[in-house]
Amino acid sequence: MSYPLIHWLAIALGGSLGAMGRFWLVNAFNRLHGSHFPLGTFVVNAVGSFAMGLIFVVLMLRFSGSDTLWHRLLIVGFLGAFTTFSSFALENLVLLQQQHYGMALGYTLGSVLTCLAAAALGFGVGKLVF
Repeated sequence: MSYPLIHWLAIALGGSLGAMGRFWLVNAFNRLHGSHFPLGTFVVNAVGSFAMGLIFVVLMLRFSGSDTLWHRLLIVGFLGAFTTFSSFALENLVLLQQQHYGMALGYTLGSVLTCLAAAALGFGVGKLVF
């Protein structure tokens, strides 16, 4: 399937803004928290999961489907770069290598459950509001 250039530009713009937003937010939370626990990535994944659920509903109801330019900009580009599951995996690996087994387990379970709940909450809020 071929997409117009504007769709690729929307993904690129969204991706660069999402990556910058992630970098800023992760560093802000980690500076405030100051622990081995990667709170910044945890927060970004939860916020991104909520936003994913909310924006998906808005796009589906407002635009009758997610295959739009807004979908490319916000979901594929921005949230694709903003959420950080690859960073999550690496941080867990480091916790395991540093023998912080309980923290790694807590981070894994907490992240997965929190992000599932945040996506469901965003979806629910989207259905109520839009």
